[in-house]
Amino acid sequence: MTTSFTGFNDQDFDVFSVPGLEARMEALIERIRPKLELIGAELAPLVSALAGEDMFVHVAKHARRKVNPPIDTWVAWAANKRGYKALPHFEVGLFGTHLFVIFAIIYESPNKAVFAANLEAKLKKTIKALPDHFYWSMDHMNPEGTPHQAMSQGDFEKLIHKLKEVKKAEVMCGLRIPREEAVKLSGDKLLEKVQETFETLLPLYKMSF
Repeated sequence: MTTSFTGFNDQDFDVFSVPGLEARMEALIERIRPKLELIGAELAPLVSALAGEDMFVHVAKHARRKVNPPIDTWVAWAANKRGYKALPHFEVGLFGTHLFVIFAIIYESPNKAVFAANLEAKLKKTIKALPDHFYWSMDHMNPEGTPHQAMSQGDFEKLIHKLKEVKKAEVMCGLRIPREEAVKLSGDKLLEKVQETFETLLPLYKMSF
């Protein structure tokens, strides 16, 4: 895979240390957004082929922020040209500490209950299929998560229950690449890693419908 995307560097991750909303947004738009746009365009055909339908690229705009500067940013792929938040989707993004490559259903999506029911039905198979070093999270604003290998049967049951019952519940699963490792990856290597991760996460995406 040859691309004009050259990967991320320390200055990209340092954007999240810039104080103040305006200054951080300026740095983010200048430094990170063009790279996310490149990743989005580069991988759109692959993500569409995986999903079996056209997947459109959405780069986070952070338009609703009025005071607090963003602590992360991302590019998402979803099956709707107008938006992604109401749909199951794939994301690649950065916090100051790491890069993330995930499948996500956030609180605005009505697909949560469908995913929860399918996950419940296929739990054993899903637990077996996902790599130990993947992680689960139920809060897209929280950089922490629980490693797949640390998730107990009870943890999955809680997650499934919450997705069924709590309106604001959400779920993410995927890969975290620590900043120290991410900055060493070439653009090609990083895109390969994203592709592999999305292929592994595809069964979760399919469970959402």
